[in-house]
Amino acid sequence: MTIRRLTNAERPATSFPLQAYAFEASPMRAGRAEEFRSYLPYHEATRTLVAEEGGETVATVSAIPMRQNLRGAVLPMAGVAGVATHPLARRRGHVRDLLRQLLDEMRDEGHPLTTLYPFRASFYERFGYVGLPRARSVAFAPADLAPLLRADLPGELAWGRSGVGYADHRAFTERCLAERHGFAVFPETRAVRQRDDDDRWQLTARVDGETVGVLTYRIDDHGGELIGDDLLVADPYARALILQFLARHVDQVERVRLRIPADELPELWLTDLAVHVEARVARPGSSAPMARLLSLDALAGLPAGPGRVRVELTGDRWLAGTHLLDGATGRLELPGDAGTAGSVPAATLTAAGLSALAYGVLDPAEVDVRGLGRVPADAAAELRRLFPRRLPYLFADF
Repeated sequence: MTIRRLTNAERPATSFPLQAYAFEASPMRAGRAEEFRSYLPYHEATRTLVAEEGGETVATVSAIPMRQNLRGAVLPMAGVAGVATHPLARRRGHVRDLLRQLLDEMRDEGHPLTTLYPFRASFYERFGYVGLPRARSVAFAPADLAPLLRADLPGELAWGRSGVGYADHRAFTERCLAERHGFAVFPETRAVRQRDDDDRWQLTARVDGETVGVLTYRIDDHGGELIGDDLLVADPYARALILQFLARHVDQVERVRLRIPADELPELWLTDLAVHVEARVARPGSSAPMARLLSLDALAGLPAGPGRVRVELTGDRWLAGTHLLDGATGRLELPGDAGTAGSVPAATLTAAGLSALAYGVLDPAEVDVRGLGRVPADAAAELRRLFPRRLPYLFADF
């Protein structure tokens, strides 16, 4: 078995068919193979590795160079995607070998973070990944939004096709990237597919000329559903302005369905709003995202509380050794020699355990309970100060 990196032009005959078999209806419909070539411009920045046996591609894995907000710092992030194996070559370690090499390369090229949507979470936990919250789906009848029709709200709305509105949408996602923990965006070469597909309506909310919210959506049929993508808003006024627009569809659609981050509480948006909120995680087909640190460089300088703890990192290819984490200055510092730290609470963490704390998804006690480390009570108290709980919102779906 050999591993090599694909050129963009090789993808339609190698990685794309394997990925289509793994993630689409199969056998492929007529013309699908030719469609692969139209995708090539959107994969210019993607790194794809394949495993080959006797000249045949038996497994593939890709990484999309992205950017992600980690507790206020925007850092390079490798989005792992397209993990697929030929059905006759499965369970022989090909994905394991490909993933190790891919993450080696992305880390060496300056990506201290990585995320993915797993085919099986336990498989990736062994690679140091930890689960992130899944975006919620919220559904409601537009009639229940009627009280908003009487509200005098600041701002105005622009409406049109998503291709025309792409620049506004992209600019607002860049704002969200700077402001929202966990938020990630594609490189421009990948993101422009939204513009080129032009298969949505786009609603843009503005106040004094500044974009404060965007929603792309489609309508499946008269009397059916208005199906929105992620509801992206800067504040409750922007959200209310967009919901007020949706209320005007009361005589056109029966229900509205949107995707929202885990920290949204739609049951509190309005009185008497009947809503169904769901975060469905199932295997296969509906997974929650996962993330991990590939380098401790990701932690240096992050906002932190006044904690001080020594952590020993074990069982990982990319994170190892004993390190002092110090937040006395309000920014996380990693002094070079943890051995001179004196009497400091100490914990042992796996890569998944440290990643869970950095992303804010688990309490130190939960890290201990889950077997992602050994965290005594005194060390847990310090880690809580260093890494307060936060709910990340990945946004990018890949």
